[in-house]
Amino acid sequence: MQITGSQSIAAPRHQVWAALNDPAILKGCLPGCESVERVSPELFRVVVVSAIGPLRAKFNGDLRLTQAQPPESCVMVFEGQGGAVGFGKGQATVELLDVGSATELRYSAQAQVGGKLAQIGSRLIDSVARKMSDDFFEAFRKLVVPTPSPSITAEADTATPASAKRSSGVPVWVYAAAAVTAVVLGGVLLR
Repeated sequence: MQITGSQSIAAPRHQVWAALNDPAILKGCLPGCESVERVSPELFRVVVVSAIGPLRAKFNGDLRLTQAQPPESCVMVFEGQGGAVGFGKGQATVELLDVGSATELRYSAQAQVGGKLAQIGSRLIDSVARKMSDDFFEAFRKLVVPTPSPSITAEADTATPASAKRSSGVPVWVYAAAAVTAVVLGGVLLR
């Protein structure tokens, strides 16, 4: 399967890169994540518990960063085992681009699943993966781009004309790409 997409994050690229490589931030943002351990500068070990329809499994996986060009891009090779439920493996390319004061995260992933996961209906898997990704980025934004206090927001509202304000809604993201590290592993394993 091929998965592509992009995500806009209202923070500088170096800050987004650092957050995506911080095991504590990744663990705190990925639903069902029991642990994210940085084994070396290029290798993460991830444990995610998830349920898809009648299947519930603990996925143990490795995610290796290759061809890293901080804070611009990297390629991630991932593999995870969910015991009798199945496995997932693949590769994702992630690119971070400056867009004004924000960062655009672009990704492209190829993945394959096996075992019982491959037998489950794709609609159910897509829905679980989409929800997991949305939840990840909502939590990620809260940690990386803290919401201003109400008094600061009120002052900014009176100083900014309504026509100049922009919505910062959470765009639908891609079922994978570890925001990249953990989401690729968690989301793609469920896809």
